[in-house]
Amino acid sequence: MISTVKAIIDLLQKNEPATAAEMESFRNTCPVDLPKDYLEFVEYSNGAAGSFPNGNHIILWRIERLVERNRAYKVEDYAPGIFVFGSSGGGEAYGFDTRSSIAVIQIPFVGMQLSEVEYLVPSFTEFLTALAGAVPNGW
Repeated sequence: MISTVKAIIDLLQKNEPATAAEMESFRNTCPVDLPKDYLEFVEYSNGAAGSFPNGNHIILWRIERLVERNRAYKVEDYAPGIFVFGSSGGGEAYGFDTRSSIAVIQIPFVGMQLSEVEYLVPSFTEFLTALAGAVPNGW
């Protein structure tokens, strides 16, 4: 993981790294292959939450909760191909669009449907960098 991303994560309330057992369990139950930079994040901090100095807020779920939360929100039913990994702390979910390029997207929890998907950036690293930087609330 690049030092810039570590510095961004260090601005948040971070968790202990995911254990090897948690990573293995996740790989065995997750229906999609998540990007390398996201997996490196959970190996550094298994989830994180907080606000950046620019006012943007984020909640990144623990890896052992990802599959169950995607099922609970019925993401595959309402927005097939989207895999949610966290939220804005409000009504917006952040996730990966697995239908093509695994880009990071935003989608509302209420009224979740593919027509509401908003493409944000091509990678998890760019997502964190943008959210912590000059991107205003609401992208």
